[in-house]
Amino acid sequence: MSEEKTYVEDINRTIYDVIDDDSDAFKLEEGLTEEIVSQISDQKNDPEWMRKFRLECLKLYNESQHPNWGPSIEGLDMNRIYTYVRPNTKMQHTWEDVPEDIKNTFERLGIPQAERTSLAGVGAQYDSELVYHNMQKEVEEQGVVYCDFESALKGEYADLIHEKFMTLLPPTDHRYNALHGAVWSGGSFVYVPKGVKVSVPLQSYFRLNAKGAGQFEHTLIIVEEGADLHFIEGCSAPKYNVANLHSGCVELFVGKNAKLRYSTIESWSKNMYNLNSKRAIVEEGGRMEWVSGSFGSHVSYLYPATILKGDNSTMEYTGIAFAGAGQDLDTGMKVIHLGKNTSSVVNTKSISKDGGVNTTRTSVQVMPQAKGAKSVVSCESLMIDNISKSDTIPVMDIRTDDADVGHEATIGSISDEAVFYMMSRGLSEADARALIVSGFADNVSRELPMEYAAEMNNLIRLEMKGTIG
Repeated sequence: MSEEKTYVEDINRTIYDVIDDDSDAFKLEEGLTEEIVSQISDQKNDPEWMRKFRLECLKLYNESQHPNWGPSIEGLDMNRIYTYVRPNTKMQHTWEDVPEDIKNTFERLGIPQAERTSLAGVGAQYDSELVYHNMQKEVEEQGVVYCDFESALKGEYADLIHEKFMTLLPPTDHRYNALHGAVWSGGSFVYVPKGVKVSVPLQSYFRLNAKGAGQFEHTLIIVEEGADLHFIEGCSAPKYNVANLHSGCVELFVGKNAKLRYSTIESWSKNMYNLNSKRAIVEEGGRMEWVSGSFGSHVSYLYPATILKGDNSTMEYTGIAFAGAGQDLDTGMKVIHLGKNTSSVVNTKSISKDGGVNTTRTSVQVMPQAKGAKSVVSCESLMIDNISKSDTIPVMDIRTDDADVGHEATIGSISDEAVFYMMSRGLSEADARALIVSGFADNVSRELPMEYAAEMNNLIRLEMKGTIG
């Protein structure tokens, strides 16, 4: 019997790679057809408008093409992907009621330990469905709503869901938004009322266990005027010798003078195609903060976007991507300045080793009416060896003279002198290099709660030792 792992100190890749027996799970057949999409609607007992929406999205998907500008996704064959896998349980609100095998998986990953120590609420998704959802009573008494997306779709906030669903991320945007709209399943709905400040984070954790499956959760967060929320997203999957797919959508609505921080640590395995979409819209005086750590996945297309709609609205993005052998990570961010005196600060970092490929795309758009806009973009890349690759592709579209916009990009390598010095102080070469890389990523880890910063630093150490995925 293996030693039980704690949430922070003893994290190891083996906790991600444990595969549960899914023989009891209900699966729709592989592929993407009108019949399969209709069956998903049947499983969900969708309202009629959602049934029609799914089929319209399927039509859009079939009429569109793969992206032709990023990493190759030729290895992704939708005819070989299970778009819906339901675990052998209904969603539970008491941890003890979750089936033992699923509960053991989440225990290894630190749930509900994280809930007990540092979170206001937790949602845990396993394959296509949430299996556990709970929120502290004190937070609920503040009027905060945090529930699985299907419950929100049919409950008190059904009209609000209908009004907002896939308006920030329309299925016409690109092929994989359309795919998501057709087969989405699971995810979370969060509503924070006017003036409410949630003092500790909420978290959703997404675990994809089934071989050859896709996960298509939808997250919709509304933070009303003057409210404040930190939401954390964690993701992981075991490694298989066939492709898995993640194509979730995150839509964030930040009200007047409200603040939302959205933090993500992704620990996907290296057979995963991660084609995720995230977008926020910020009203007057509001603030959007992104903290992103991308570890794992074979290919990633991931560019969280922010629309600074209101005057004096602000955005800050802090992200890191780590690409090792067999990985091609195409990541970055986009910001659109619409309001007057809006500002954005972007700090991206990438680390490449063992032939890994990192491409960082940043897009800053300042519209004619966005007088007084300010934007600062910094992209830093660290190369561990001479066989890896790193590119920075900035786009600046400035349509007013009354703006202050700057971009800086640097690419560097680990100093042999620094490694030699650390080795002279007793560290091994591997530990010395891992320590330098952790220091390079320090500004990202400092933006995370302690438990998640420790997890990210452990992931870096494991990556440097070549033991992930």
